[in-house]
Amino acid sequence: MTQDKIKHHLTDPLLMAYSAGTLPEAFSLAVAAHISMCDECRARLGAFDTVGGALMEHCDEAEMAEDSLDTTLGLIDLAETRPAAPVASAPRGDGLLPAPVRAYVGGDLDAVRWRPVGMGVKQAILPTQGGATARLLYIPAGAAVPDHGHNGTELTLVLRGAFEDEVDHFGPGDIEVANEDLDHTPIADIGEDCICLAATDAPLRFNSWLPRIAQPFLRI
Repeated sequence: MTQDKIKHHLTDPLLMAYSAGTLPEAFSLAVAAHISMCDECRARLGAFDTVGGALMEHCDEAEMAEDSLDTTLGLIDLAETRPAAPVASAPRGDGLLPAPVRAYVGGDLDAVRWRPVGMGVKQAILPTQGGATARLLYIPAGAAVPDHGHNGTELTLVLRGAFEDEVDHFGPGDIEVANEDLDHTPIADIGEDCICLAATDAPLRFNSWLPRIAQPFLRI
């Protein structure tokens, strides 16, 4: 994959929220993974980080409570018991999975614990907190994900292969940002199996009864 082939990028609101640290962990993982693959979005993130730092330098000083130090130390102790927040990195180098994803999987693609969800599609739910879910999806070449809409936001980052839906064609490094306005049927390209990282903050809205029945068991 070369950088000039990435044509679907992160939105400014997502990059600003990632820079500010306000995204759910699953969304932060998807953003960090895309940034590790995309020079353009990594440069844009750097600009937002610079602006944020400049704004902090010009903020008025705030009076601190007497227990501020103890409170801060307590938060640090609590943070050490939780998974580290996903951090964007340089291009991934060897291996299929970007470095932020490998940290959650515990290795590269051969370490993923796939679970079948039907029609040859497999998933691996990653351990995240904060009201959103992240999963790896394996879609066989030529197979389709059931027609569905969204009750919230879904970020889908292509790691290998490609898929096409009602919006466009998405290849390696591309990220699709879907919301409640989009109903689509992603179909993997015929020539290669498609592997994606998907993050959602609400259950999908399937349009046929069979996926709806399986939905609670598959946590989709």
